[in-house]
Formats: sequence, structure tokens, C-alpha cells
Amino acid sequence: MRAGRLLSLLLVLQNGGRYTAADLAHRLQVSERTVLRDIEVLSGAGVPVYGVRGPGGGFELLDTFEQSVPSLPPGLVGGRGRLRRVRVRVAPAALQMALVAGKPEGWRPRLDPDPATDRPDWIEGSFRFDSYDAAVRELLTLAPEVEILLPVELRATMAEIGRRIAGLHH
Repeated sequence: MRAGRLLSLLLVLQNGGRYTAADLAHRLQVSERTVLRDIEVLSGAGVPVYGVRGPGGGFELLDTFEQSVPSLPPGLVGGRGRLRRVRVRVAPAALQMALVAGKPEGWRPRLDPDPATDRPDWIEGSFRFDSYDAAVRELLTLAPEVEILLPVELRATMAEIGRRIAGLHH
């Protein structure tokens, strides 16, 4: 969960601009103290996040920071946008965890799904998300017990994030 939140924080900061701790807390749905701890973790990992005090202050990335996390695909915007449904195939245990936790929300099973030959017990359906970055954050908590089927852009983003995580832990 924390890795997904750190990744979401980095994606928000990469979109440019200066964000207050309160704004970041609202976007990530955590407390301001959690945001401050996460910014400290990012700074410790070498991400050049800096803060400006006073009116108009906040946190932002240095302009020299090279993007190592993929930005949002064209046509999809971060933050709160229109509601989106993401079609997935999910392990029964992960679905049970999601239903109990309420995140991701809006589960709808798919009628007459195409069975997965390599995972016959997995269930196909869809979750509802407020935004693209919320989908990335919440689906990371279910990985590797979820397979994104649609939209293709989200599937590609999750695959890239998975490769980067695997590279860090290799």
C-alpha cells in the first residue's frame, strides 16, 4: 500500500506545479502527516523534492529531475475526473480482500466471461475509479493477483510499473 502511495505522490509531483501538504493529502486520501513522511522517504531515495514556506508555498520537484516513472498516457488525466470502469481478472482471495476493504470499489462481475486457460478460478469483472491515478494506486495493492484487461493504456502502465518494481528487487 505504501509503495503505491509513494508512486502516486511522485506521479502527482511529476505533473508539475507546487502542491501544499493539504492538497496532496486530499489527492492521496491520507493525512498531512503521512504526506510529510512520504515526501521525506522520496527525498531519502534521491527524488529532488523541495519545499517552499509561506504564502504560495508547497512542495515540488526540481526541474532537473529525470522522469523514471511513466507519465500518464495521452488522453488520461490525473486527479479527479469522470468515473471510469476498469475491466480486470482477479484471484478470488484478492477480490474478497477488495470487497471487505471497499477499495477498489464498485465491483461488478462480468456475465459470461472468457475463461482464462492458465487461471480458471480467477473471476472477471470491473471496478469503478474516480481517476486514472486512483486506479493505478488501488490496483497496485492487489498486485500480483489482478490482471488488467481494459483499458489497454492502464494495462501497459501497470506492466511498466511491475517491471520497475521487479528491477528494484532483483
